[in-house]
Amino acid sequence: MSNHSPADASQGVQRKILTAYDMPETSEDISRRSFMAGATLTIGGIVGVILAIPIVGSLIPSGAGAKGTWSPLTTAEWNDLQKATDKPVKLEFSMKTKDAYLPEQTFGDYVWGVKVDPAKFKAARPDLPAKLPFSDGSYDVVNMSFVILSPICPHLGCRPIWSADANRFQCPCHGSQFDLDGAHLAGPAPRGMDPLPLREQSGVADVMWIRYRSSVPDRVILSYQS
Repeated sequence: MSNHSPADASQGVQRKILTAYDMPETSEDISRRSFMAGATLTIGGIVGVILAIPIVGSLIPSGAGAKGTWSPLTTAEWNDLQKATDKPVKLEFSMKTKDAYLPEQTFGDYVWGVKVDPAKFKAARPDLPAKLPFSDGSYDVVNMSFVILSPICPHLGCRPIWSADANRFQCPCHGSQFDLDGAHLAGPAPRGMDPLPLREQSGVADVMWIRYRSSVPDRVILSYQS
């Protein structure tokens, strides 16, 4: 007869304690895990885009010593600009770009043209001198009663959109807002919209694209595109 009790026999048996990882998954668990994975990828992508804008901007070489070229407006655009009274005119043209890091490329872009009263514009934009420096020396901010505004937001390089209802430019990325003259009204932008050179020669209006550094109060030329 054995002297071992049932309790003694069980001492040699190794028991397994079940955890949450050993339990069978339900459809609710799988859906929750898929949602969390998707949300993590989405948030990571958004953060990457936000970080990429200032990083890429910092890699653009300085415009010192560079030479910009003039891009002509079409006759229709010039006529639209002359007739504009209370809204900006979107002026599109083809440009070539070349810098120290990228090969020459041709692409379409645009600027905003605004018809202004020079005296009222000066009062509305005390942040701007009458002239700004560029590759040919200096240019008049107001020329022939027009101002050409860069479409690039001076905050992080997004593109403000003109809202006729709000009567202002509104940046879709971070909420900066500017009036018709490009004066800063609200949001994180460190300065107003940047004016670009405009000239008229032999009845043809030309503009020059200048890329300014973002996120700083002063206008620092990064590059010219033509």
